[in-house]
Amino acid sequence: MTDQQNQQPEEEASERKKVSLQDAIKQKLAAKKQDQAAGKSGGFGAVANQQKMQNQNNKKPNNQRRRTGGS
Repeated sequence: MTDQQNQQPEEEASERKKVSLQDAIKQKLAAKKQDQAAGKSGGFGAVANQQKMQNQNNKKPNNQRRRTGGS
């Protein structure tokens, strides 16, 4: 009986180590979604909810006339 009890924690530890990368990512994503649903701040997520991202690409003026010396 004690042999079975001693082997059980070792089997559980090996089961935890054999998690595939895909399963680990799914678990991490599920935990992240739960945190967001609970209202916990997660870095960029909190900023994105408060403020809309602005485009950083500004239109440059067309300086073709200056470059070519046009009339």
